[in-house]
Amino acid sequence: MLSSRTKHILHCLLLLTVITVFEWCSGGVKLGDQINDLDPWERYGYVGCVVLYLLRLLAFLSLPQVMFNFIGLTIYNAFPDKVTLKGSPLLAPFLCIRIVTRGDYPQLVRDNVARNMAKCTDAGLENFIVEVVTDKSVGLSTHRRIREVIVPPLYRPKSGALFKARALQYCLEEGPNYLADTDWIVHLDEETLLTENSVRGILNFVLDGKHQFGQGLITYANEDVVNWVTTLADSFRVADDMGKLRLQFYMFHRPLFSMKGSYVVTQVSEKYTFLFTLL
Repeated sequence: MLSSRTKHILHCLLLLTVITVFEWCSGGVKLGDQINDLDPWERYGYVGCVVLYLLRLLAFLSLPQVMFNFIGLTIYNAFPDKVTLKGSPLLAPFLCIRIVTRGDYPQLVRDNVARNMAKCTDAGLENFIVEVVTDKSVGLSTHRRIREVIVPPLYRPKSGALFKARALQYCLEEGPNYLADTDWIVHLDEETLLTENSVRGILNFVLDGKHQFGQGLITYANEDVVNWVTTLADSFRVADDMGKLRLQFYMFHRPLFSMKGSYVVTQVSEKYTFLFTLL
């Protein structure tokens, strides 16, 4: 069985090989007699040449993101080992696993709530609750660790937020909100499933306490593949997570380019501050 370090080295070699082959086949790298002496100013004229050069320069607009992706995919292990807890789950602050949904697929929500709660329990988490914020009731069973919050149809936040942001803002209003400033919220979409490794990673993050915002890796096609085309298209999002997003958070501790709307870990007090700055 290959170690995680060996897998990462092979991954880097494959990445460099793919880049090299692509550059050679596309003509980006020319060797020896492949170089020609074509003068573009004579061939296309001044106007045409300027337009063509400007079009080629547009490719450099994506260079910062490309570089972040490349560096993130190479300097950080793409095949990490099993996460080890750095502290006792009993000492962890209160966690609210907050799932946002419109309520169109109640059975999916109920199934995923049960699975996520089981993963939290298997990881040794004790001080937590799974909360579903929905526009329509999804019929969750009564449980001390499950809470269903239905957003009133007439609710309008002061910021004018809509859809998912509207539902999340409602949870922070006086009345629906029951969390203390020291508590933490794990934001998930209705289809997002936790793993034991992700729960341990969240516990390590909140126990460490160095940062108030965190973002985790989301992978796809972990179970039955319904559509291979859309599944393969989603693989780009995983690469983006493992490259650009991981580098910006690990090295700079801020979303320089972007961040996802799911699998976001925030401390309640900082969430209020963040929302206030957006108003």
